[in-house]
Amino acid sequence: MNAISGFYNAFQRRLEAMAPRYFSGSPKHDHYKDFGWPESLEFRNFYHMWKRNSVAKAGINKTIVKVWETNPDIWETEKSGATDLEKQIKDRFDDLRVWNRLAEADRRSMIGRYSAVILRVADGKGFDQSVTTVPGGLEGLVGLIPIWEPQLRVGAYDERPDSPTYGEVLYYEFVESQLPGSKPTSKTSRVVKVHPDRVLIWSNDGTMDGVSALEAGYNDLLDVEKIKGAGGEGFWKNSRGAPIIEAPEGMRPADVAKQMNVDLKDLLEEVNDQIDSFQKGFDKGLMLGGMTAKPLTVTLPNPEQFFTAPVQSFAASLGIPLKVLLGSQTGERSSTEDAKEWNRTAMSIRTDKVLPLIRDFLNRLERFGIIPEKDWVVHWESLTEATPDEKMARAEKMSIICKNLPNQPPFGWEEIRETAGFDPDVEPPDADIPKVDPAEDNDIERMD
Repeated sequence: MNAISGFYNAFQRRLEAMAPRYFSGSPKHDHYKDFGWPESLEFRNFYHMWKRNSVAKAGINKTIVKVWETNPDIWETEKSGATDLEKQIKDRFDDLRVWNRLAEADRRSMIGRYSAVILRVADGKGFDQSVTTVPGGLEGLVGLIPIWEPQLRVGAYDERPDSPTYGEVLYYEFVESQLPGSKPTSKTSRVVKVHPDRVLIWSNDGTMDGVSALEAGYNDLLDVEKIKGAGGEGFWKNSRGAPIIEAPEGMRPADVAKQMNVDLKDLLEEVNDQIDSFQKGFDKGLMLGGMTAKPLTVTLPNPEQFFTAPVQSFAASLGIPLKVLLGSQTGERSSTEDAKEWNRTAMSIRTDKVLPLIRDFLNRLERFGIIPEKDWVVHWESLTEATPDEKMARAEKMSIICKNLPNQPPFGWEEIRETAGFDPDVEPPDADIPKVDPAEDNDIERMD
């Protein structure tokens, strides 16, 4: 046992010497440095990733497109009667592109930790003043300004312990011309004070303490870039051929310099320039002064399997089925199930994030007197609702069940119509349908 133990200890020490962070049992193994991932992330990382990485952009944009596939309607009651007030709200919101502005704020909140919407109202006061009552009803809402995370920062908090608003924001600072992804600079950007009444924070919980939707899958996106870049660069290098330079036996550097008409001290630089120029184009030639250039061929592995793994991981971080993210459709059943799952995910985002923020927006309009105080209903077409064909198939099954149970039908006429997607408040046809006399029916057949 001692000999075996000694051999094991020696072997372990050998491994520790070769790769101390992997085999020493020490927690010093740094995944971020070893795998080329940044240890800390800022808004500019997420913004540039969204701007330049096609997979990241697809993940964000497809989420927004699905969640905002249709625009919601504001109803006075659970069942809209298309009242005059509802029509006025719809017309005013359409004129100001309210839903488009809120959808853009939603997009920006996914890229950063939060975004914000500045409400422009015609109250005759400056942005730094609180809002009491806005005259003019719906005309008092002038516009909405969606802004990025770095464009809005807290100017001051209420730090008075005896204040009823202790810990709340006294005012925000809107860095008006701040470009996304860069650090705020007061020398080049105008800073405007904005009262909290005029600011709607857009994030998962309505605060500035959110998390970017790209953070969990950021490392995966970096791996995607590495694999794509390595594949593209490797293909280019391999197609052009990296030359191996060989000199004939007995040839001296001075001989090469003489044939290339350069000084000996500049020989290496001249050869490198020749090779660099050769690598930059397919129509370039090499003049190497008697030396021979032979191509170096490298066999590149198929990057597909290496590419798919991080893309799958990124898709999982957003809850998007891989086929939906990449737009591939293979297998009708699997694609249908993926679509249903994606619809449920988008509905969850609507319910947990977007709808509460829309209600906050409506509450703000109520407080300003722009719309009257009511139990407003935000009606939004469901993403998980069955298709017309699916509705008709269900209604058909219900009618067949009723036919098989004539004495005790489990479904009524109204239920079947509603399931099929039609108005249930329609009287059924008269059940006493005139019957055709068999003799007359035979006469008709004979005439035919």
